[in-house]
Amino acid sequence: MKCTKKTKLDSIYNQYNRRSFVHPDPLEFLYSYQDIRDREIAGLIASALAYGRVAQILKSVSSVLGTMNESPYLFLQNSDKKFLLQRFKQFKHRFADGKNLAALLYGAKNVIARYGSLNECFAAGVSHDHENIFFAMIVFVDELTSSGNNPGHLIARPKKGSACKRMNLFLRWMVRRDRVDPGGWKKIDKSKLINPVDTHMHKIGMMLGFTSRKQANMKTAMEITEGFRKISPEDPVKYDFALTRFGIRGDMDINSLSSGWAL
Repeated sequence: MKCTKKTKLDSIYNQYNRRSFVHPDPLEFLYSYQDIRDREIAGLIASALAYGRVAQILKSVSSVLGTMNESPYLFLQNSDKKFLLQRFKQFKHRFADGKNLAALLYGAKNVIARYGSLNECFAAGVSHDHENIFFAMIVFVDELTSSGNNPGHLIARPKKGSACKRMNLFLRWMVRRDRVDPGGWKKIDKSKLINPVDTHMHKIGMMLGFTSRKQANMKTAMEITEGFRKISPEDPVKYDFALTRFGIRGDMDINSLSSGWAL
């Protein structure tokens, strides 16, 4: 028996959008930070490192945040670029090294110095005339990488057409608030978010008939988001966490999603 997309998506959301299904996911690190000033920095780091094998992701995020002690915000306040380069000189995560990480952290420190917070910087690029946060992402990335800062692969460039999966993941964590996403950013409307699209969400988007594009780029992410927006206009990224459990957790088979849709 087939059911409507919304009915099935809501059923999946209600069943799997729970903290008990978070591990293994770098999102779990954000729950340790009650102060939004710490959480947004932890979220930026965790999302930037969210590529490769999940075990290595968790190890790398844990190492960086552990080095920053209890407050990433205070750690950055008391750090200059020379100190960051020295402190993380042994860091390595796939394509990224200590110089890339230091550039990301120093970029965040500079943004906070100019705007007061990462939230204020991102919110400054959001316009009521824009249907989504694409242009705000461009502004945010430009600010993080200004003055020659080069985080390398840690920050994707939306202007180059990347799906910016990790940046959109970071924004989901910071803007939405439910049983899983901790939220904390007040000035951005969740209806403007773009779905984080990796190979798993790309496959799901094609399964749902939201896109036929073969490449998981920004255009594909926009199409998939538009498909979800027709079902959940006020919160198009609502189903992202629950659906992607089927690609992340070893005990959940993504192919089991292929049946029962009224397409």
